[in-house]
Amino acid sequence: MTGGTARRAGAAAIVLVLAAAAMPIALGRQGEDAPQPPGRCSPSLQAFFASDFTDQAYQKRAYDKVAGVWRRPPADPKHGAKAVVITTIARDGQASPPLLHMKSGSEAWDTAALAAVKSSSPFPPLPASYARPGVEVHFHFACGGKP
Repeated sequence: MTGGTARRAGAAAIVLVLAAAAMPIALGRQGEDAPQPPGRCSPSLQAFFASDFTDQAYQKRAYDKVAGVWRRPPADPKHGAKAVVITTIARDGQASPPLLHMKSGSEAWDTAALAAVKSSSPFPPLPASYARPGVEVHFHFACGGKP
C-alpha cells in the first residue's frame, strides 16, 4: 500500500481517507497515549470506505464511533496479525450485521472487533450528497509493533 498523510489507496475500490485511522485506538479509559503493558502489542484501527465515498468528516465520525467502543481483550493475537470486519452502512445509518472477513488468530480479538462494529450501529445517516443506498466499510483491527 502506498500513501500520504491524509489518503491511502487500498485494493479494489477501498480507500482509507483518515490519517487518524493508522493511529492507536483507545484502550478502554486509558486513552491513545497510554503506555502498552509489557509484552503486549500496540493495537490500531483503520477504516476503509468505498472509493466513491469521499466525505472525510463522516468517515472520521464513523471511525471515532468504532474506536470509542472497542475494548481490548485480555489476550493479543500474534504481533502483526489483524481482524478485518466488514459492514455496509445504509442511508439511515443502520449497519448490516458485521462479517469477520479475516481472522487474527485470536478468538477474543476477533470477537472484540465484531462487537465494536456491531455496537456502533446505528452510525450517523449518510450524507445527502452520496447517491448510493449504502457504503461498504472495512475495519482493520491490528496488533502491531513489537512487545
